[in-house]
Amino acid sequence: MKSIQARLSLGLIGVLVVIGLGVAQLSLWLFEVGLQRYLEAGLRNESESLLVALVRGPNGLKLDEQRISPAYERPFSGHYFRIDFADGNWRSRSLWDLELPRPQTPGLHTDLELGPEGQQLLVLRADYRRMGQAISISVAQDYTPVRSSFRRMQQIGMGLGLAALVLILILQRIIVKRSLRPLERTREQIAQLQQGKRSQLDTEVPVELEPLVGQINHLLAHTEDSLKRSRNALGNLGHALKTPLAVLLSLAASDRLRGLPQVREQLREQLEQIQQRLSRELNRARLAGDALPGAQFDCDAELPALLGTLNMIHGSELRLSQAVEPGLMLPWDREDLLEMLGNLLDNACKWADAQVSLTISEAAGVYRLWIDDDGPGIPESSRQEVLGRGARLDEQVSGHGLGLGIVRDIVEAWDGRMTFEDSPLGGLRVSIELPARTRH
Repeated sequence: MKSIQARLSLGLIGVLVVIGLGVAQLSLWLFEVGLQRYLEAGLRNESESLLVALVRGPNGLKLDEQRISPAYERPFSGHYFRIDFADGNWRSRSLWDLELPRPQTPGLHTDLELGPEGQQLLVLRADYRRMGQAISISVAQDYTPVRSSFRRMQQIGMGLGLAALVLILILQRIIVKRSLRPLERTREQIAQLQQGKRSQLDTEVPVELEPLVGQINHLLAHTEDSLKRSRNALGNLGHALKTPLAVLLSLAASDRLRGLPQVREQLREQLEQIQQRLSRELNRARLAGDALPGAQFDCDAELPALLGTLNMIHGSELRLSQAVEPGLMLPWDREDLLEMLGNLLDNACKWADAQVSLTISEAAGVYRLWIDDDGPGIPESSRQEVLGRGARLDEQVSGHGLGLGIVRDIVEAWDGRMTFEDSPLGGLRVSIELPARTRH
């Protein structure tokens, strides 16, 4: 979402900057060309006035100084002329002792300079015929003050244009952000789906997003319905097979097969394997619930009730403690975590003498769960054997031996790792590491 907004903003900024600079340069160029054309018209009028001031004298052509502008009389006034003809040339007194360069071709020229001060001249050369003679008149105007004023105006215009561009960019960013806000809300709602804080997306979205939101909601409802039906079917199958299996196990242990001990033992082993495999597959199917957004495990809300229930079962003389960061949320299905922690804590309570401790922490994207007890512990050589489904080291303690196998299935389904270690309390520590789930 952010990458789309960033790309869109950068693209609009790039387009505005390029177009803005292009329009500014074109506008300034057109203005300067228009200004030069305006000054060229004035210079052409001056050239024609000088042409009219050429009169016939006793010795040929003569310049009637009464007809020319007084500006041509003041030294370095910024207005100059030069008249070239076959017998020589005349130049204005405003040039003083300087020579006005004669352009090589007729027309307007802007690249000529005059004097040590480097006056930028705008020079127009026009060729005429007067009284049968070819005459070339070059009229010049100091372009430096005009160009300086034009540069100041150009700087002011560029400053105003830059300010306008910045304002447009700010408004554009606000508009883009407001336009993409529905997408951001949808992204947040999808994240809330993954966190189990909602089960559907809001349908009050722009018209463009309605098909997408509708399809996602339909998919969520269909998947949840399919999962519920699958779970119900598997539950019904499990309950339907539980009674026949119990009957067959009871029959295998009865006196009816006393004369066939080998057959009875094989039948009992096969039925127990069927029972364990059925329980394992039913549990794995239940773990598929992680495919849907479910309620997260709120440690502050769930652990006190769980520890209180275990205290009621195992007696108040057993001290149960927890060390969990306040407000910690575990990003997995609530029911799966209750079953996993319930099995581990129940086993620890069965073997503990007086104390059981639960520690949960999160660091660097890894969640660590430690269940410690002060019981006799498990010899290191026998720890891997206990992880097997149905394996039990002491038949005197009640239970069917499936608890740790179920816990192992849950941990494996979450790509975690479970190990047995020596506990600081003197008994066994069950250590579980679970990598944080990736958000897409």
